[in-house]
Amino acid sequence: MVTPSVTPEAAGTMAVDASVLDRLFRVVESRRGTDPSISHSARLLSRGTGKIAQKFGEEAVECLIEAVAGRQHELVGESADVLYHLIVLWVDAGVTPDQVWAELERREGISGIAEKASRPRG
Repeated sequence: MVTPSVTPEAAGTMAVDASVLDRLFRVVESRRGTDPSISHSARLLSRGTGKIAQKFGEEAVECLIEAVAGRQHELVGESADVLYHLIVLWVDAGVTPDQVWAELERREGISGIAEKASRPRG
């Protein structure tokens, strides 16, 4: 699991560089095919997509629980766990952060309602 290097209290007073997600992606990607007994990322990747997706879902639910309970500090930690497990899922699926950032950039400035309506139905 990823442990935030900035406390929630400090995060509000300093700028945090979002490139940490790109660095985390590179670390997880470098763990693919390595010894699962010495790397949590390698262990997750060795278990396959189903297990990775299950773990991501568990972390997402824990995040939601903390949000609904109003426990901000715990929500921050669970959010970091969700982002880590999402990145593991990306590595497994061959998705890169650049692809996701490009999609977010494409959607920037578009109404959420309009963007959703423009998606292919199926």
